[in-house]
Order: sequence, then C-alpha cells, then structure tokens
Amino acid sequence: MKTYPKSAHRYESSVISMVRGGDADYLQVTGPNPGFAGEEKDGALFAPLSHENAELLRKLFPFTAPQPVLTRKRTFGVGDRLGIAGPGHLRVFEKYDATPILAQQSIRELNLTKRTFADVLDSSTFAVFREDFQRGFGADGDHLKTDEEVEYALSNGYTMITLDCSEQIRNDVDEMSDAQVDAAYRPHPEWEALYCGKTFAAEDQHVTFGEQEFRRACLIYEAALDHAVHIYETHIKGNPVDFEISIDETMTPTTPVQHYFVASELLRRGVKFATIAPRFCGEFQKGIDYMGDLKQFEAEMRVHAAIARKFGYKLSIHSGSDKFSVFPIIGRLTLGNFHVKTAGTNWLEAMRVIAMTEPELYREVHAYALGVFSEATKYYHVSCVPGRVPPLEKLTDAQLPELFELDDARQLIHITYGLILTAKDQTGAYRFRDRLFHNWREHEAQYFDRLETHIGRHLALLYSEMPK
Repeated sequence: MKTYPKSAHRYESSVISMVRGGDADYLQVTGPNPGFAGEEKDGALFAPLSHENAELLRKLFPFTAPQPVLTRKRTFGVGDRLGIAGPGHLRVFEKYDATPILAQQSIRELNLTKRTFADVLDSSTFAVFREDFQRGFGADGDHLKTDEEVEYALSNGYTMITLDCSEQIRNDVDEMSDAQVDAAYRPHPEWEALYCGKTFAAEDQHVTFGEQEFRRACLIYEAALDHAVHIYETHIKGNPVDFEISIDETMTPTTPVQHYFVASELLRRGVKFATIAPRFCGEFQKGIDYMGDLKQFEAEMRVHAAIARKFGYKLSIHSGSDKFSVFPIIGRLTLGNFHVKTAGTNWLEAMRVIAMTEPELYREVHAYALGVFSEATKYYHVSCVPGRVPPLEKLTDAQLPELFELDDARQLIHITYGLILTAKDQTGAYRFRDRLFHNWREHEAQYFDRLETHIGRHLALLYSEMPK
C-alpha cells in the first residue's frame, strides 16, 4: 500500500488517508473507526471506495461534499465520464481561481456509460479528499429535462441543476415566413405592452423588439418559459441549488433579442437562476474548435454578455471543449465572469494515452468505433466524415496519437464513448472496458499530465484577455 501524500486527514483521534493498492484504492483508518465499512489488517482499517463510505466521508469532511458555487465569478465544468480524472483536473484548479464543477453528467451520459449520479459524485468526493482540495466544488445534474430527472439529481445531493428546455423550444419558427408567423401568433397583451416596439439598453448595447422579432420570440420560447417556471417552483425554489437555464440545444442561434426576452421573463415571473446558456452563432460541435465567423461571434457575444450583466447572472458556454479560438473573446467580453462546460475532451485525452501506451488495444477500439459511428450519431450532432480519418493500416504505432490532432478522428472517438465502454463479446464479458481501465490505472500519471496540459490550455486562453 502506498499513501497518497495529500490525503492524510485527522478526525478526532484518528487519521484517515487514501492508499493505493494493486488494483484499487482504499481509505485507511488509523485509530478509532468513525464508522467506515472495511476490513482490519495490521492495526488499521482498510475501507473500499464505496458509496456508503463516500457518504460518511462527506459528513466527516464537509469540503468533500459539493456546494452551490455559480455565484463565484469563474466556474468550469469538467464532466468526467470515467470517474478517474478528478486528481488530474484538480492539478489545474490549483493554478487558477476558477471553481470546478467536478461532478457533471447528463442523463444521456449516464445511460451511455451505465453509471449513476451517486457514482459520479462519489468519484469526485474521493478525488477531492485524495488531493486535499478545500476550495469547494459543484455537482451538476446536466441537461435534465423532466421532473423525474431533476428529482433524481437532487436526491443524490447535486447542488446544480441545468434545465434543458430544448423539447419545449420550437425549431420551426426561423423557417417560417412573416405571414406564417403572424398566422401562428396568438395575442399576448401583457407581453406586447412590455416588449413590442421597445428598445432596451444593456450597458452600451441596445436591443430592439421589432414586431416580427417579438412575435418570433414568443412562438419559440413560450412553452420553454412555462417549463422553466414549473421546474423552479416545484423543485428549486427555497433550496440551496444553483439553477441554470439551457436554451442551447436547438437548431438555430439565440439572437440577443431572444436572450433578453427569456432572461427578462424568467426574472419577471420570479425565477432565480445563476446562468443562461444561449445557442451562440456558429457551431459548438463536440471535441473540436469553434466553427463560424469570429467577428460575428465577438459582436454577438458583446451583447449577450451585456444582457447577462444587466440582469445579474453570468453566461454559460456549453460544448466548451477545445473552443480555443473563442476563449480569449469569452474571457474578455464577460469580464472574466463565466461558466464553461467540458466533458468529452477528458475522454479523448484518456484515449490518447491508450494510443501512446498500448497501440494494439487502440487499434481494436478505433476499428470498433468506425463500425458503430452511425449508431452514435443518434445522440450527437457532428460534422465528422469517417472516410476522412486516415486508415489504421497506413499508420505506424508512433503515429496513432497524432489522430487526436485531426477533427474527424477526434469526433469519431468522442461520440462513440458509450458504445466502446459497454461493448461486450459473445460470452457477455466487456470487449474493451476492463483492459482500458487497467491501462489507465497503470498509466495514471501520464493521464493526469495530459489533463493538466490540455484543460490548462482551456483556462490559460480564457484568462489571457480578461481585464486585470
């Protein structure tokens, strides 16, 4: 057993630390046992990293429990689909003042990886304890859509709820003619008096509700607003929970007028929220840089940021993995007050380690990903064309890690994660999962180095043009 050096913590007359065994980590208790379930050996208790022990750890050491953190200026989500990345992520946050949302998973991710909200949070708790990270962290039930999903996250101690309103947002309105909009619109006297024909100032920016723009905003977001109010009143109000409104999972961008309308109406109807995630212009696809006109993005981001400051919340940037070209703009125009979400890029760094250390296994996984790519596109929209990925037989082992510099290869591996992790052979055994996790444990230091470098690059660029 090897003790993780930062993990030794005193509780009354006992010392509790985390130790590394051959195949697993354990909590080691020296002195009176405050209640951990484990086995006595050589005068100490060795407790597995179980859910029961995680719950007790959170009670004994409150810094290992999540808390609402979105009121802090800078927050950064690092959804860990594997449950092993926490210590590597925390190395980054020792260098930056952004607060991590360590436990961040959607129902889609849980279903694809066969995990639970409890498991995701427990992994974060043990990582924080191991690294003695006492600045606080959040736990985000990400992209939740229903009452049942919200309750599932809250019942597991999650301190942030991201409400995905995509199923209540109309995607057909942008394609409608003015006449079709007029025919579909039903009068809203109160909204008309508040918004139609009015211009509103947000710092030095101005947002004007022309009649057509106003009517389109009403048609697109009316049901979404009702849904957000219902979720807030039923589950959030009065609880110490950060509430995020996600309107980004749509086909068309959120205009500044629409953003203003949604924020204004939520606040007018008594909804207290910490952040809104608009659908920005261009494309924020998974695992690759921003696709779009940077000048247009900067011009619209200037208005979006001003609207957020006017109403007292911060912007949330979803699918933030690897959006290196827009990070300086985001940091500068939000005045350093932002929430950025990443997830799949951490999985990609794990697979890069496989390519670097066990090329034969990587080749198996890559070939499998090509075969299931079409199925994975049911869950994620990407521009990847598998035919543009260099054929494996033409690459040497030393060239395999270079695939992770290519957009098509990145997206191929990015969206097939669930199918890779849960694939089984004819006997019912996992095809890849056990071998992958064995490799990552053997090469943990290398994986953490990759995360420190890669996630560190995200934050370095976000901070690069922030006002001092």
